[in-house]
Amino acid sequence: MSYLDKNINRRGFLRDSAAMTAACLLGFNSFSKALALEVSNKKQTAGIAIIIDDIGYSISRARQFLDLGVPITFSILPRLTNSINLSLEIKKNGHEIMLHQPMEPYNSAIDPGPGALYAGDGKERIMRVMEENISEIPFASGINNHMGSKFTALPDKMYHALGAVKERNMFFVDSLTSNHSKGFATAKYLKMAAAHRNLFLDNVVEESAILNQLLKLKIHAINHGMAVGIGHPFPETASAIKTFCGSQAGQSVSLVHISEVIKS
Repeated sequence: MSYLDKNINRRGFLRDSAAMTAACLLGFNSFSKALALEVSNKKQTAGIAIIIDDIGYSISRARQFLDLGVPITFSILPRLTNSINLSLEIKKNGHEIMLHQPMEPYNSAIDPGPGALYAGDGKERIMRVMEENISEIPFASGINNHMGSKFTALPDKMYHALGAVKERNMFFVDSLTSNHSKGFATAKYLKMAAAHRNLFLDNVVEESAILNQLLKLKIHAINHGMAVGIGHPFPETASAIKTFCGSQAGQSVSLVHISEVIKS
């Protein structure tokens, strides 16, 4: 079991449950103050890595996150009109870049997009598509999966896909779009640098809901030393991150790029 899977102890669970109840009853600002006081005696070494997926469709939506002035990891979809230009702009602004590799979902009615991997693909096609997609995204230091509930459940397919990633000395983050994913386990089998997400930030696209997810991510980071959250290029997500970083609750953890979480 990895560091991201450890259960918090009973005392921590009761404390955090009380804190989250306070968030609901008192509102975000009051909760920010309460949580800041609660962690005041702890070392401020907890790191939160926020990955923003689905970059490549819109330049303006990506720039919302560049304008925040905090470490963000941008995961860029391959073979889109803005993919390369955004990769160059994001790197120029000092942020980390990943390839957001499309993979087949269980729902056959959903198109994962160009450059996708499918459950029926053989080793040669998997390796070729991975190499082409990695080469297309300048400065990518790792990858995570876009969709992929079906593909990531197949360890032999993930073995071939991650083999191409390992050859480039890149890391892998399992987006965990399914509880059946074998991505993280396969990466560790290959002795790759890897992590997996703890929370999706914006399944509910409302700023208050996203703030609550950020607070949950903070509690996880405090208890485990690190946490990984995945969001998407919604204005509400950018606004929630800005509010969180400017609050007292956001001061007792550090926002970091994903490679810093993986190395720790």
